[in-house]
Amino acid sequence: MYKILAICGSTRKQSSNLHVISAFSKVAANIFTTEVFSEIADLPHFNPDLDTEDPPKEISRFREKLRAADAILISTPEYALGVPGTLKNAIDWTVSSMEFSQKPVALITAGTAGEKAHASLLGTLLIIESRMTEQTQLVVSAVKSKMNGDTFTDNKTEIKIQELIESLKQLIENKSMTLLPRPTIMGN
Repeated sequence: MYKILAICGSTRKQSSNLHVISAFSKVAANIFTTEVFSEIADLPHFNPDLDTEDPPKEISRFREKLRAADAILISTPEYALGVPGTLKNAIDWTVSSMEFSQKPVALITAGTAGEKAHASLLGTLLIIESRMTEQTQLVVSAVKSKMNGDTFTDNKTEIKIQELIESLKQLIENKSMTLLPRPTIMGN
C-alpha cells in the first residue's frame, strides 16, 4: 500500500473537496492509505524570514508529513477565479525545502467551475518540480451535482477518478510516463 497525504484547499468543515478526498480514499482503498492533512488553516502566514533551518513547529510537522508520503493529493475549490489563500500559503512554505520536488502529485479542482484556479495551481506545482501527468489532474465542475456525500454519483466522474488513481499509482512506481513539462521561464 502506498501512502497518500491529501490536502484540502478549503477550510470548510463540510467542504465538497473533503468529500472528494473521502470518495477518492474509498475508491483507492486497495492501493492507497490516505491521510488528510487537516491543519492547513493553522499554518502561519508565509514569511521568508522564518523559513530557516528551524521554521515554526507547524511548518516542520507539515513538511515531515509531505516527506513521509509516497504521493500527494490536492483537492481544492476555486475562490474568486483563483487558488484559496490557505492552500497557496501551505505550498509557499515548501518552496525552499523542496518537499514537492520530484514528488508524485494528483490535483483535483472541484467546485462550481475551477479552470482558472486549476491552471494557476498547476503552474505553481510544475515550477516547484512536482511529478504530474495529464492523467493525474482533473477539474470537476458542478461537483455538488456529481456526488452524494462521500460517493460519486456521476459515472463519468467516477471513471475519471479511477483513471487518476491508476495513473498516480503508475507515477509512484516510476512507470514510463510522459510528465507535464516545467514551465519555461524567460530571462532578460
